[in-house]
Amino acid sequence: MRKIINPFNDGGNPCFACSINHPLGLHMEFYEDGDELVCLWEPGTLFQGFPGILHGGIQATLMDEIASWTVFIKGETAGVTSNMHIEYRKPAILNKGKIILRSRVKSTDKNRMTLHTRLIDAQHELCSEGEIIYFIYPEHIARRKFNYPGIEAFYESSPGT
Repeated sequence: MRKIINPFNDGGNPCFACSINHPLGLHMEFYEDGDELVCLWEPGTLFQGFPGILHGGIQATLMDEIASWTVFIKGETAGVTSNMHIEYRKPAILNKGKIILRSRVKSTDKNRMTLHTRLIDAQHELCSEGEIIYFIYPEHIARRKFNYPGIEAFYESSPGT
């Protein structure tokens, strides 16, 4: 797996999901694994719904965020969430260990990208999955409106480049 750099952390990015600068945030980090983006995330009781269970809204947030990063990396642009359909399969228990999130592009057309996301517990059981549709922008608009830094900003430079 290849680590993805968060170029938005420079300058105090306040994103609830991905920023290291948000004191109550999710502090998500991402990796590229072939056609998928992956996040290994440690849940805490701060994010529970029923006692010991990860809140469904937090699950949806995690899946929306990894979908967004999939747009950044695989679509090489930025976009905004247009539609989300989440299926909750089984409770995501907080004290089982790290949650695994996976996202891949399902399809792309002119200005929409459909993504498939999965939230898997530490025992590799599917807890929830989603189909998320993003309205995507041409790269020049993403750079201007959403501060998209370009695909090269998400990877460490190779020695000598």
